[in-house]
Amino acid sequence: MEFSRSPAPPVPEAARQGNATPRILMYSHDTYGLGHIRRTRAIANALVAAHGNLSVLIISGSSLAGSFNFAPGIDFVHVPGIAKSENGDYASATLRLDVAEVTAIREQLIRQTAEAFRPDIFIADKEPAGFRGELVPSLKLMGNMGTRRIIGIRDVLDGPEIIRSEWHDKGAIRVMTDHYDDVLVYGPEEFYRPLDGIPLPAEMRSRIVYTGYLRRSVPGGIASMRYPRSTKEPFILVTTGGGADGAGLIDWVISAYEADPGIPLPSVIAFGPFLSNTQRANFMARIDRLPKIDTIMFDPKIERLMNRASAVVAMGGYNTFCEILSFDKPALLVPRSRPRLEQTIRAARAAELGLVRMLADPMETGATLRDPLVMARALTALADQKRPSEAAMPGLLDGLARISSHLAPHIEPSAKTASAASGVGG
Repeated sequence: MEFSRSPAPPVPEAARQGNATPRILMYSHDTYGLGHIRRTRAIANALVAAHGNLSVLIISGSSLAGSFNFAPGIDFVHVPGIAKSENGDYASATLRLDVAEVTAIREQLIRQTAEAFRPDIFIADKEPAGFRGELVPSLKLMGNMGTRRIIGIRDVLDGPEIIRSEWHDKGAIRVMTDHYDDVLVYGPEEFYRPLDGIPLPAEMRSRIVYTGYLRRSVPGGIASMRYPRSTKEPFILVTTGGGADGAGLIDWVISAYEADPGIPLPSVIAFGPFLSNTQRANFMARIDRLPKIDTIMFDPKIERLMNRASAVVAMGGYNTFCEILSFDKPALLVPRSRPRLEQTIRAARAAELGLVRMLADPMETGATLRDPLVMARALTALADQKRPSEAAMPGLLDGLARISSHLAPHIEPSAKTASAASGVGG
């Protein structure tokens, strides 16, 4: 299927008379976990650090957006949250309204924000049309304003056939073709090409920029929590991100220490804010009998703890993978394969390249039990595992710098002038 790019509508004379302070509007739809808001936050913090006189406004549905550390020059607008269950169904996160009503409210709030803020650049995370098409009216509005509209895609979305069918059914391919100027893929091209299965016109495909992964750093400021005493010595950090889908991995790690008390390194398990209270209570009852496991609830500055860790066990979400690479930690990834293959594809490719080791969860493929001793051996092996840097992939973590460089002609007045004079950057 081929698409032709619609001509850009004329920019009204009074639409944007040139903002004295460059403005970037970012959209993070946040229907599951913490991944979208954490990725958006990393990019926003990097942009204001690279371009001094810049204002970034983030539209987010995450209830925990305010828990994270944002640099000066960044603020966010909260829209009503949408929750996604493990089977892929959606519902209002807090309001007693159906999804259609909540989506209509979100759509209006997004449009009003765009109209009032009048951004120079708009960056959407992952979903070209937004949740159930809620971005489309605002994309048209910003096109009339002359806003540079950018879609940012993580390194892996899902299996190619699944993404092609899904994006076709909800009109995302048409929206991306008609309403976006650039496509940024937040990963190296040699790692994975997430849009290969999507039929895009050659002109749009030529606008795809592979940035590399987003390098993370240890947050400054006051520590947000007190860590267990075991973190003063070598330890394994076990993290499942938001925790909503992490109970299986946590259970497997606990069972490994129950079956083999001789595992050399202790573990600190970060439960995540979305692990249910019932699951947490059951886990704590078991952990209380195990001297080699400590826990924390939720740390918005988890980078501090990962930097201290000797090794990491995780599921393979995008942000955690960026942190593993950034802090150069030997890692074991135990990905989920439902409702998306994203983590499985990422973990398998990373293991193939020698960046991490992967352990398949047998219950993801229909088994009824996980062998505790299999996990025990994997945890023991982490002590001698190579670091990701030993795989030697140039440009692996250049993402934030490349994003900043790519946007510079549309942010800095001097860069805009030079771009216009040379006839590039359009």
